[in-house]
Parts: sequence; structure tokens; C-alpha cells
Amino acid sequence: MQRLTRDQMAARVAKDIPDGAVVNLGIGLPTLVGNHLPADREILLHSENGLLGMGKAPPAGEEDGDLINAGKQPVTIKPGGSYFHHADSFAMMRGGHLDFCVLGAFQVSEKGDLANWHTGAPGAIPAVGGAMDLAIGAKEVFVMMEHQTKQGESKIVPQCTYPLTGMNCVTRIYTDLATIDVTPEGLVARDLVEGLSFEELQRVTGVPLLQAATA
Repeated sequence: MQRLTRDQMAARVAKDIPDGAVVNLGIGLPTLVGNHLPADREILLHSENGLLGMGKAPPAGEEDGDLINAGKQPVTIKPGGSYFHHADSFAMMRGGHLDFCVLGAFQVSEKGDLANWHTGAPGAIPAVGGAMDLAIGAKEVFVMMEHQTKQGESKIVPQCTYPLTGMNCVTRIYTDLATIDVTPEGLVARDLVEGLSFEELQRVTGVPLLQAATA
């Protein structure tokens, strides 16, 4: 079964972020989105450690040790970007000032519940960070993740079995197989990877899906 690469997934997310948006990119896969944002759109990237106006990852050898994102990865800053206190950054997140956040996930339920900080596995280190604040504070929550676990189990589930980050907060799911909208009517699948049928997608998904209407 053909699957999107991580960069292809990131490009899909970037395409759906509108001009003028203020966006937080979570740790892990979501950080790749910043490298695919269209140059003709004015999009402000926010990092919870206190940065607004974040740019793409720097070329190798041009990293600034004092300029990092929340995942401690080197980043750049665009002209007009700003630094501020961690507390101010969380005030932005909790105060509804972010248009979008893009988060990774271990599980997403059919109702849009999000579990992305702990699997409960022995020896695993819980690391919720600012995910709970982002999940309830951003106007829209996009999730970017592989469709299945390494064991072949669907990460889209009827009910999350891992500790929740937020309830009914996810608006759209981007996986390596499709884009799935969370709606009051159910999960609507669109933009399936080339060569993948809706029936095949349904077979590897843990909950019933609706097929998006075609133009």
C-alpha cells in the first residue's frame, strides 16, 4: 500500500493553512510543516517557548544555538519576529490567539478526542508540555500522524485508550493515507493517497468513515 512521506504529509497540511493565520507547530512531525508553507502567504509561526515569527529550519552549519523551537530544534526567525517570556507565550495559547495548531498524536477518537502525551507503556516518560493548552486554546486543531501503529493497528479509534490531551478538540486529521475531517456527522475522508480506494482505507481504519462528495 502506497503511503505519503512525512514531507508530503507536511506539504498537505501547509496547503490548508490560510494567509494571515497564526499557527503553532507541535513537536515531532508537525515541525516539518514550516518548511512547506507557501512563500506568497503571510503566516506567523508561534513556538510555545516564546517565539513568534519563526522561519524555516536553517541550513546545515548555520544554526544559532540560542534560536530553537519548543522541541529544541534549531530554527530561523523572520524579519519582524519577536521573542517573549514563556508565560506570555502560554497566555497567547490559552487566550484564543492562535488560529491553528498542528499536533502529533498516538490516538484520535471518532469524536475528535486527542491522546498525544502518554501511552502508559512501562518506562515511558509522560511529556504533555503545552499540548493541553494548545488543544483547548487554538481555534482549530490539526493532527498529523501515521494512520497505523507499527503493529498495524489504527490510530483512529472509537474511544481513546490512552490518557486524553483534550476532548472534542480535533478538527482535521492528516495521515500518510488520507485527510480526514472531524464533523458532527462523522469522520469524512478526502484526498486519499494515489491508488488507494475508499474501501481499502476503511479496512485499515478503526471506525466507520464517510466518503467526501466529489465535485
